This record gives sequence, C-alpha cells and structure tokens, in this order.
Amino acid sequence: MTGFSIIRKHDENHVAGCLISCSTGYDAANFMLHQNQPVMIDADLLLSFGSTYKKAAANEVLFREGEECHFYYQLVEGSVRWVNINDEGKEYVQDMIAPGESLGEMPLFDDGPYAATAIANKESILLRLQKHHFHQLLKEEPEIHFLFSQLLAKRLRFKFLMSKVLASNKPEEKICTLLTYYKINKKFFCSKCNMVQLTRQQIADMTGLRVETVIRSIRQLQEKGKLAIAKGRVYF
Repeated sequence: MTGFSIIRKHDENHVAGCLISCSTGYDAANFMLHQNQPVMIDADLLLSFGSTYKKAAANEVLFREGEECHFYYQLVEGSVRWVNINDEGKEYVQDMIAPGESLGEMPLFDDGPYAATAIANKESILLRLQKHHFHQLLKEEPEIHFLFSQLLAKRLRFKFLMSKVLASNKPEEKICTLLTYYKINKKFFCSKCNMVQLTRQQIADMTGLRVETVIRSIRQLQEKGKLAIAKGRVYF
C-alpha cells in the first residue's frame, strides 16, 4: 500500500485553498473531480460518425442490467454510477464514471445484455452513438479498437481486485485497497494534495461495507497514520 502524502501542512488555509483550487472540477454534492480526465474517443470523431448528445437528469437510469445494448455511451459532463441492484434494492457500485470515460461497453463486443445498470448521480451530458456506427468507427480507427482492448483488460483486472477486497473480512484493508487503486490510476484524487474525491457512502457501496463501518474504519486508519482527515475531507 502506498502511504498518503499531503503536499502542504494541514491547516485551515491549506484546506480552504485546496477546495478553491479544485473548484472548477470539484462537485460539492458528489465529491467528483472532473478536470484532467482522459477522453476515450474524441468528441468530434464521435459526432462525425453520427453521435448525438443526451442530457440525463439526476437519478435518471440510462440503461438497466439485462437490457439489450443499442448505443455506445461516453460521459461529457456530470457523473454516473454503474451498479448492480439486489432484490432488496441495495446498490453495489461496480464503478464511478468520470467525464471522458465510456460505460457499458461489454455488450458492444459480445452482443450480450448489459451486465449492470447505469444511473446519473446528477444532471449529466453524454455522447451516444448507435451500435452499428460504433462498430464502423472501430473498423476505420484500429488504434481506438486497441484502446478498448486495454480498457476491458483494465476493468477485468479491477474486478479481480474487488473480488479479493470483498472476500476480505478486514474493513480497513478493503478501504485502503480501493483508495490505493484509484490513487495509482489518478482517479477521484486531487493531484495537488491527495484529497479523496469519493464520499464515505460511495466507498461503502463499492466495498460492500456499511457507511457506519467506513466512517469508523477511516478514523482508525487516521489513528494509525495511514491517512489524514481535515475539515471532514480524507487525504490518502
């Protein structure tokens, strides 16, 4: 596990300055960092193949687990969670999608149904391209096809990691493993001070823990010097 690193001293001025410096990318309602995220496919290229913009309201379902896939989706603004929902209505978050990232790609390659449900966390804008146009794009742009091979391999590796996390009965280990993965991949972290851009509830939904357990475990990790907390924000 990589240790946390806070670039400047944890005083009130630093915390306030960090939030101000991240303000263009930091969504106070959802704790999502939007800036400097990689773009899967250039928007102009998608539009040239017939892609259209879709606006999604907060909590709008984009597609459901088990449904047939008709479109390629790429997030432009906002945030989307990719979840499985059990019979009691509890969500297990497979991933949090940031602007520039795609979602629900697997059925585009294996013609199966969606493996999870996509829900907008807040008002969001996406690019949507019909499936057969997406296939044509890949034929004409083989380097993009290779990028998707890399993406699917990366997400498979993440699933193996999360399976290991879920098998653990140590909450602190689950949280550290998840945060370390996102920190290494430069996602949901402030690059200037290592502030975690996930809420405690989101961490709970991704690790299968109760939010109360996450809150308690984060405090215990702070006491052990494995992370820091300032003004309610977690630094790892």
